[in-house]
Amino acid sequence: MDSSQKQKRHNFMVGLLALIITLLIVAGIGVLSLRPEKSYISGQAEATEYRVSGKVPGRIEMFFAEEGQTVKKGDTLALIDSPEVRAKLAQARAARAAAQAQDRKAKKGARAEQIEGAYELYQKALVGEDIMKKSFTRVQNLYDKGVVTAQKRDEVEAQYKAAQATTLAAKSQYDMALNGAQDEDKDAAAALVARADGAVSEVEAYLDELYLIAPASGEVSARYPKVGELVGTGAPVMAILDLDDMWITFAIREDKLQNIKMGSEIEFFVPALGEQTYKAKVTFMEAKGSYATWKATKTTGQFDIKTFSIKARPVEKIEGLRPGMTIVINN
Repeated sequence: MDSSQKQKRHNFMVGLLALIITLLIVAGIGVLSLRPEKSYISGQAEATEYRVSGKVPGRIEMFFAEEGQTVKKGDTLALIDSPEVRAKLAQARAARAAAQAQDRKAKKGARAEQIEGAYELYQKALVGEDIMKKSFTRVQNLYDKGVVTAQKRDEVEAQYKAAQATTLAAKSQYDMALNGAQDEDKDAAAALVARADGAVSEVEAYLDELYLIAPASGEVSARYPKVGELVGTGAPVMAILDLDDMWITFAIREDKLQNIKMGSEIEFFVPALGEQTYKAKVTFMEAKGSYATWKATKTTGQFDIKTFSIKARPVEKIEGLRPGMTIVINN
């Protein structure tokens, strides 16, 4: 075999080897491209959030906690200044003082001077009645003897009866002064005091609401107004995150729910915390609205698929996990 033939043979072998290598590379790429990719589902971590707001409108006077600070349930977080509430408290206390004075007056009864005056009028009426009684007795005797006319007798009798009525009226006024106010008046005065006490207690309760108290232990995640700004009734002033009450949420199409059931455990990892995996127990499943439904584009062999919202709670507390962190679930 001469050198030209050897060269042709060498070139043929090189070309054949290159073709085989190319075919192997193409086949490998095809296998890799046809192999199903690993499916991941992403979600996020969430935590219970408490909004701190007041019942009384006013201005923020000062804060007692900063963002990121850990607080305990019952801690004072902020103070609202409300001059209107203090003014209403002064009005309520003044109204209570007036009601208490009326109550004391009703219980004490008439003054000593009033009782003495009623007694003197009663004694005067008795004297007048006694005189008229004697006069009527004399006129009656004269009438029986035929000395005076019947008209004169009737006039004196009328005066005697009027004196008796005057005595009874004076006696009732004297008894009223002795007995004091009626039971109904006393009850009404006591009711006015009770109502005034209730009004004071109500305003004092609103005064306590000027101090905003932490409803739960956690971390201050936000402060909305600034010192000096006005806040209305129920307007959120601060937010507290309870990092001990956390869960994860994610959305998944119903055709991928085969391995996810109520009460089942799922495995996930948190990219922000590394590749370590954790477990969580599914506690909630709910289909989302029609806006989250996948619509089939063909009528043959396809159907609409809904999206479900899933909530799961970590089996154990995860150190470093914070609300908003991405959760990756291997499906």
